[in-house]
Amino acid sequence: MRRARAKTGRRRRQRLTHLVLDAEGLSKGSVPGSSLHERIIATHNAGKEVRVSAVTLTEVLRGGPRDARVHAVLRHCRVLPVTDEVGQAAGELLGRIGRDDTVDALVAVTAAEAPVPVEILTSDPKDLMALTAEMPSVSVQAV
Repeated sequence: MRRARAKTGRRRRQRLTHLVLDAEGLSKGSVPGSSLHERIIATHNAGKEVRVSAVTLTEVLRGGPRDARVHAVLRHCRVLPVTDEVGQAAGELLGRIGRDDTVDALVAVTAAEAPVPVEILTSDPKDLMALTAEMPSVSVQAV
């Protein structure tokens, strides 16, 4: 019994990796006090990158009061533009694997260009796992 208490009372430390947030990752991570929000802050404070593709902003920001929370968490993120190179890489990725998830492909390429190891935080792990299958330094986690 004593052993069980020790195990359940112990908090497991999370390994900090570089992060890439998709729309749901950014949205859920913008809720102050949430575990995801705390992870984003801890990752940033540890000197790791938290990346967001600029295209993700189009999925999350709507010009309303809720945007303030998103802008607050974006202070801890690096928002990356969709350049010609990123667009081409995403298109070629889609062509190689026969999919048409444009925004997810842009998120995957954003992760592929991040320092390693990197983890994508998403509500769509199945699609992003398919897109990153050929990217050994990228992992995907559901939020």
